[in-house]
Amino acid sequence: MERRHFEQEHTIFRASFREFLQREVVPHQDAWEEAGIVPREIWCKAGESGFLVPFADEKYGGAGARDFRYDQIVCEELAYINEPGFIMPLHSSLCAPYLDTFGNEAQKDRWMPDIVAGNTIMAVAMTEPGAGSDLAGMRTHAEKKDDHWLLNGSKIYISNGILADLIIVAAKTNPDNKHAMTLFMIEAGMPGFERGRNLKKLGMKSQDTAELFFNDVKVPPENVLGQVDFGFYYLMQMLAQERLTNACCAIAGAKAAYDVTKTYVTERKAFGREIAKFQNTRFKMAEMKTEIDIGQVFVDRCVMDHNQQQLKDDIAAEAKLWTTELLCKVVDQCVQLHGGAGYMWEYPITRMYANARIQRIFAGTSEIMKEIIGRANGFA
Repeated sequence: MERRHFEQEHTIFRASFREFLQREVVPHQDAWEEAGIVPREIWCKAGESGFLVPFADEKYGGAGARDFRYDQIVCEELAYINEPGFIMPLHSSLCAPYLDTFGNEAQKDRWMPDIVAGNTIMAVAMTEPGAGSDLAGMRTHAEKKDDHWLLNGSKIYISNGILADLIIVAAKTNPDNKHAMTLFMIEAGMPGFERGRNLKKLGMKSQDTAELFFNDVKVPPENVLGQVDFGFYYLMQMLAQERLTNACCAIAGAKAAYDVTKTYVTERKAFGREIAKFQNTRFKMAEMKTEIDIGQVFVDRCVMDHNQQQLKDDIAAEAKLWTTELLCKVVDQCVQLHGGAGYMWEYPITRMYANARIQRIFAGTSEIMKEIIGRANGFA
């Protein structure tokens, strides 16, 4: 189905990024998966090629392209090659916008050039062992001292947790107000900041995920992002873009799973004919194609609304809910259509199946999405 919201410059960007992935990423995917991490060099190569943080102003080395369609293309192309480890959307579409939106000029001058170049890899740390989607329940806290803040606590399941050079950490800063939290820019090497092991996961095996520990970390005032005690509202303000990013990745992942399965069922034979010629296969493929197309139209519309700053939080939640649930449904059906091969790690669909499951959890679980949508429509 023709997608009409892209323009010529987007097509050129997609072709360039796709060629970059085929040259610099695809040949190394198995090795990265085995290592459980991608090399820092790939971030620098992406930065040199102009693929990181495309919205950044030219004075920081960016393209000044404040158009979320470029972020969408990055999400899609990474999903099409099933590469969850090189998590560019986290860096470019989720973390860097915090600095761009809430940072002062001194902070942007200090960090943004290296973020765009890939020399500084970003992460955001919100989730804790006892507080996932419930941000108000976090226990990490910071206390104001004479000339600094003292940060204590821990975070878990942090993507880019091993590689990250600059981490946006949310911490409570007023014990009398559960929503009073502040965002701190924590830099690698700060005394008292330690990383746990690279966690073993069901999927996304090439993506480093870690627990982070903060033991009396002295944070200078120039590392406070935005206003003190306003962190919760900053996080809420950015969640729509985070969930839209998630939706872009999920619907593209569903399409990728459909495509590899289409190839498989047209080549694989059973009982003397191609699997694709069985009615059950035709019907399953038809259902998936229809639902993917419907989801893609919705996501594309959300992207254009977001470009106009008109994307509502509950609509972003709808996009995240629909696409991630659809992704998991599609990969499950595609595994079934692969038969025994669908359980073998050497087949792309098996890895897609493992990688997909987290999508219904991070950026807010499906259950939280339903709460948001329900409350927005008067079912409080």
